[in-house]
Amino acid sequence: MPVRGPDLGRLLAAVNGQREALGQPGWNGLVTERALGAASLCAVLAATASGAEPQREALRAAVRYSLGLLAEKVPGRTVEVRVPPFAAIQCLPGPRHTRGTPPNVVETDPLTWLDLAAGRLPWAAAVAAGRLRASGQRADLSAYLPLVATAGQPPVRADE
Repeated sequence: MPVRGPDLGRLLAAVNGQREALGQPGWNGLVTERALGAASLCAVLAATASGAEPQREALRAAVRYSLGLLAEKVPGRTVEVRVPPFAAIQCLPGPRHTRGTPPNVVETDPLTWLDLAAGRLPWAAAVAAGRLRASGQRADLSAYLPLVATAGQPPVRADE
């Protein structure tokens, strides 16, 4: 059975819904999975920066996109990164996990994950505050974060 691709119409609606909530015009960029993922991440980060609650579908798209960036950056199957209820990936080269609960697990909520991915929250601070659970010798992802540039750096480009 072929792998089902993302529903681009649903992604576009999520981006446009979040942009509308921010008072921004609708998306007029590329309608690809990568471009819409980046656009959703930009919109969700803008919403949280303004103190607004991100819309669920845009939040889902932003989490999935950013986890995909991590999986591209450090491919492998040693650490499982869970961001319930939206997604989970495996990453980092090394011993492969095949059954049961993996020995190296990172789990956090969607907003904490996006703060980590965007460099708004240091790894150690998230662990210390209990916003992130990391178990296993290889579960420290701080060397691979942030995944995207934010304040004081070039903005995340939605057309990549």
